[in-house]
Amino acid sequence: MNKDPYKIILRPVITEKSALLKEKNREVCFEVDSRANKIEIKEAAEKLFKVKVDRVRIVKKKGKKKKVGRNEGWTKDWKKAYVKLKEGEKMIEYFEAV
Repeated sequence: MNKDPYKIILRPVITEKSALLKEKNREVCFEVDSRANKIEIKEAAEKLFKVKVDRVRIVKKKGKKKKVGRNEGWTKDWKKAYVKLKEGEKMIEYFEAV
């Protein structure tokens, strides 16, 4: 299934854990489309960032219950992908706010 890579990889997830994984294990963390599989994520990352991907791990995150005044609701469910780059590949750089 050939999808637009910009619709598969939505945004980087910037946390302390993702920063450590980026430095130590050459892994980058992204929020991805909830219907995308590992093969589609790998192809999208290789096409967008022009790097070779070693492996992809996926985590499904459940939405949380939120309350605003009297109203209750849920945040959306989403999918996170850890993309490990092959040795010798350049690291994917994105803006990191401090």
